[in-house]
Amino acid sequence: MSEGNHTVTTEFILTGFMGHPDLKILLFVVFFAIYLITMVGNLGLVALIFMERHLRTPMYIFLGNLALMDSCCSCAITPKMLENFFSEDRMISLYECMAQFYFLCLAETADCFLLAAMAYDRYVAICHPLQYHTMMSKKLCIQMTIGSYIAGNLHSMIHVVLLLRLTFCGSHQINHFFCDILPLYRLSCVNPYINELMVLIFSGLLQTFTITIVLISYLCILFTIFKMKSEEGRGKALSTCASHFLSVSIFYGSLLFMYIRPSSFKEGDKDIPVAIFYTLIIPLLNPFIYSLRNKAIINIMKTIMKRKP
Repeated sequence: MSEGNHTVTTEFILTGFMGHPDLKILLFVVFFAIYLITMVGNLGLVALIFMERHLRTPMYIFLGNLALMDSCCSCAITPKMLENFFSEDRMISLYECMAQFYFLCLAETADCFLLAAMAYDRYVAICHPLQYHTMMSKKLCIQMTIGSYIAGNLHSMIHVVLLLRLTFCGSHQINHFFCDILPLYRLSCVNPYINELMVLIFSGLLQTFTITIVLISYLCILFTIFKMKSEEGRGKALSTCASHFLSVSIFYGSLLFMYIRPSSFKEGDKDIPVAIFYTLIIPLLNPFIYSLRNKAIINIMKTIMKRKP
């Protein structure tokens, strides 16, 4: 195919980590270990929540879906990255590229809404404990979960459709370890201004909306905690929210730096470290952040371990 004097690119080369050939075995082992621990941790958490009736409450339903989306994020990125450590061509087709980005965007967007839903759940549990089962009904929990997936799919489809309007020509090397949206814009021989504008608008609105819910929820929670007379009650309430707030801070901090910072469309050298953090490290940490600080999950795991002969 050709357009003017350019050859249109339908395949790309992922050049991430190519600058360190002497470290490829070490990097492969490290990322493979991260992948295995991530999948075991997240899918194990999903299975635990599914099997144990005591954990079928809104908070754990949201947590289970968050773990499922973290698994999806890891599956979309890591297998191809591991393959490329020993691949001679490191090629990925345009449609494989679109699929990889679609599932990544789906997972990240759904995570934003699930984290917001978890913040609202903690707000109701701490600020309105007597009305918890009325305000956070099973029906509302299911609606919020389904809404997270619908928002994730719509957001992904919008950006994938907009990506397909671009023509990629000239260089076909993506300076990344997966097909992210910003490196693809840099390879476009069509002005990606509309695409960049849509990223800023949709990502900005999405993150502003979900962060606002989180911040308002936690401001109300803190106000309620400060009014508590019992030191034990304060400590229990803070402990309940600490793991979620830590996860939210890490997740939103990395996303804001990656996609909303003013120079994000021009600077490619900062993409890889930040992308490693939010696509590989956060899905790895989340099961441990939530499980190790959660007495209910720890007690159930101890019970399961005791059942084994």
